[in-house]
Amino acid sequence: MAVSPRLAAAIVLLRERPQGGIETFMVRRNVRSEFVPDVYVFPGGSVKAGDREVEAAPDLCLPPTGNHLGETTLGTGLRAAAIRELFEEAGVFLAGRDGQMLAVSGEDVVRFAEYRRRLQQDETTLTAIAQAEGLALATHRLTYFAHWITPAAMPKRFDTFFFIAAMPGEQQAAHDQLETTAGAWIAPKDALARSQEGDFPLVFATVHQLRALSVFESIADAEARLRDQPVPVIQPRAMLRDGEIIIRLPGEPGYDEIEEGG
Repeated sequence: MAVSPRLAAAIVLLRERPQGGIETFMVRRNVRSEFVPDVYVFPGGSVKAGDREVEAAPDLCLPPTGNHLGETTLGTGLRAAAIRELFEEAGVFLAGRDGQMLAVSGEDVVRFAEYRRRLQQDETTLTAIAQAEGLALATHRLTYFAHWITPAAMPKRFDTFFFIAAMPGEQQAAHDQLETTAGAWIAPKDALARSQEGDFPLVFATVHQLRALSVFESIADAEARLRDQPVPVIQPRAMLRDGEIIIRLPGEPGYDEIEEGG
């Protein structure tokens, strides 16, 4: 029997390169991770009760707009989870006050590092941090990008919503050295090329997401295009053949030949 997928969210953090184009911050999962170990991924993880709590609290989240918000409207916890996971895994906190994005510098660095540690250890919540700092989470600045569900044949599964977001100008991204062992800003095409060369390990879904990102010329270009196009739910199917995992996407030859659940 297939395992039910856990609701999850991830952020594709973007910044523009001086020479043109965009790059994204990726983290390398710890080799001891239970799910996709030792590969580069976008910061993300499971939705928690506290994520839904902060989205339901008055004035702590800014409502998103768009033509196809669907399940990513406030209340599901998806947008808050994406922001929390980005802070935990990459140290970037997407929040603001009085219409300005949060800047973390000087004495703020130590304080927010302690918030990050306590959040990782479940000693605090996004609600508590936002209230203490007089912040609202920048849930309105997340643009819905992709929706992938782990194949039914896999022992651990996630129903993951991906968002793109611009890197705040006065913060620094850094991996957490707990769940992740490295972090890198990299252009999508460079990540794909290095993956082919064998020194930037990626999983199947991330390869396809990087290909989708590689067509965007700027953050504004990505946001504009994604606002106007539907986001399909993509659920690959997988099976083991001659010791090798075969994965097929909907519409590809052989997809219908793989039974749901492998």
